This record gives sequence, C-alpha cells and structure tokens, in this order.
Amino acid sequence: MSAGMSNLATPALEISHLQAWYGESHILHDVNLVVNQGEVVTLLGRNGAGRTTTMRAIMGLTGARTGSIKINGVEAIHLPTYKVAHLGVGYCPEERGIFSSLSAEENLMLPPSVSRSNEGMSVAEIYEMFPNLAERKNSQGTRLSGGEQQMLAVARILRTGARLLLLDEISEGLAPVIVQALARMITTLKAKGYTIIMVEQNFRFAAPLADRFYVMEHGQIVESFAAAELNEKMSVLNELLGV
Repeated sequence: MSAGMSNLATPALEISHLQAWYGESHILHDVNLVVNQGEVVTLLGRNGAGRTTTMRAIMGLTGARTGSIKINGVEAIHLPTYKVAHLGVGYCPEERGIFSSLSAEENLMLPPSVSRSNEGMSVAEIYEMFPNLAERKNSQGTRLSGGEQQMLAVARILRTGARLLLLDEISEGLAPVIVQALARMITTLKAKGYTIIMVEQNFRFAAPLADRFYVMEHGQIVESFAAAELNEKMSVLNELLGV
C-alpha cells in the first residue's frame, strides 16, 4: 500500500489463510476475512462452526496458528495475547469474567489502558451510555443481573481505549429489553467510530446492526455478503443456519 494512502484504507482487521489448532484438533481451515475501520461485521454459523475459535485466534488464545492476522496493518499472528490487546483490541468472551467479590465500579476500573494514543472512555461517559451500571456501581459483581454483567464486560473494554471490539454471543440468554439496550449500545459505538466483530446466534439481534456478514461452517468461511444483500441470501442462510 502506498504511503500516501490514508489510515482508513488500512483494514482494522485482515485475516489471511488462518489455520488454528487446539492440541491435535485442526479447527480453522484457511479462514480469510477483512473488517474495515468503523464496520460492524457479524460471524454467523452453527455452534462448533469455528466462530469463537476465530475470535480466540485473533487474541492468540488458541494452540498453534499459521497464516496472517493483521490488526491495523500490524502482523499479530506471533504476538502474545497482551501485545494483541495493546494493538487496541478488546475481547469480550462468552463467560464475561466479572469478579464477584468486587463492586461493579471496581470491576470497571480493573483493566489497564491498552493504548497510548487512545484514551479510553471515561467513567462518566460509560455511565451515560449504561445508566444501569451507574445505579449499580456499588453492587457486588454477583449481585448484578446477567444483562448488567454483560454491559459491565463491554464497558470494561471501552475504558481501556480498545477500538476494535470482539463480542462473543453478547445477547445470549438475556431478556429482550436488555438485548434492545445492547443493540442501542452497538449503534452508539459504531457512530463513535468503533470497529466491531460479533459472533451471534441471535440473528434478529445481529441482522439490523451489521454492515456485513460472514458465514462459517466446519472451520471455514462459506459465505460473505453485505447487509443490502441480506434478503436475497435468506434462503442460503436458512439452509446453513436454520434461522
């Protein structure tokens, strides 16, 4: 890429020919995907298709990996997890990892900043975005509802200054009113210029939010299309996902 091109031309994430293993098990087979700056991209697929493994591979949390994972143009395939985070990546895994003995606000303050150039969101900004968390800031982690814990898990990443967010099944098992709040959150973050990759089973939640979709099956990308093509792809998706 010529030096004259703007930074926006560099994808936030570019994965090429990614293979990944857990022990002897070969999970990802030649995965290729690109996420541009400021995009919301959803990885669709059945359970076991390789979507969470793709997220974990980006963070360096799988076993062996080969291929290329570029974050804002920087090759990250050989980097340890903490160095990947320092490239401005925030990972919100399915299990959330809220510390039960700490208050909501203490949980929020735990992770260190990952970015020298990017100040994370201030606590005031976070409470404006998540009024529930402001009300519950002195409550213990375990006293929070599932939805509040999910908001806290995302909010904690936003405080670190990460601009590329990997969100794994954030709507799972939550009440519709909470899912709507999470959808508003993603819309707000997109408007602020964050780049978001979501793994979602909840198609109705993901569909209106995403700019583009990738569909995974057996550790490979089998379809990719833009939001505008969603209607014409529905029959294929029904087949692949049973949506």
